[in-house]
Amino acid sequence: MSDVRHCQVEREGGVLWITIDRPAAMNALNPAAHRELAAAFDVFAADRTLRVAVITGAGERAFCVGSDLKARAETNADDHPPTGFAGLTHRFDLTKPVIAAVNGLAVGGGVEIVAACDLAIAADHAALGGGGLQRLARGLPLKQAMDLALTGRRIGAEEAKRIGLVNDVVPRAELKARASDVAEMIIAGAPLAIEASKQVMLQSLSLPDLESALRARYPAAERMLESEDAKEGQRAFVEKRKPVWQGR
Repeated sequence: MSDVRHCQVEREGGVLWITIDRPAAMNALNPAAHRELAAAFDVFAADRTLRVAVITGAGERAFCVGSDLKARAETNADDHPPTGFAGLTHRFDLTKPVIAAVNGLAVGGGVEIVAACDLAIAADHAALGGGGLQRLARGLPLKQAMDLALTGRRIGAEEAKRIGLVNDVVPRAELKARASDVAEMIIAGAPLAIEASKQVMLQSLSLPDLESALRARYPAAERMLESEDAKEGQRAFVEKRKPVWQGR
């Protein structure tokens, strides 16, 4: 990626670290930042050797505080790419996992990013509030989601964990290491199995009841069960060794 000013993109093995790099603006996003983040997620989606993405913010004050209101005031409108806020929130065809490493304040669109990620780990000083109403209503107990939406209050990282908005809370100095550990645990699994697991869970949410979900067809799961990696997993178990995944 060339001419990138508002985010940092760094590859560490099979993990793509995407850092919103506007600390002076509390990592609020303007149109250029949205486009750069969308391009970073395009790279992640297209590269089969990249298995997990982690999105975080520069500095320790903020993960993302939503839209850059100064930029928004100039046009009186939001300017998002088709893939949504931060190039992520409307990316419904992304089969690979994304982790939010919440390094500080997340409000408005920042919470929407967190809710759009598959997993979220927060530093113990982080605070979250508002945003992502459609996802919060689906991902949290409704009264907890209503509390955040209607009061506008901010909650600490531990409360965010208690209600299910984040998975884990760690000291701020350990945030990157913990996110890396979780990413590596995911990478240890077969790529097609990870893709199938995500597809089955998300696709089943759109079905009306458990029976429908259990009877539905899931193409990624069917592809995984017929793959060379499925055979390799069985061989590795019998031979008592670690499997060597090929992603096919």
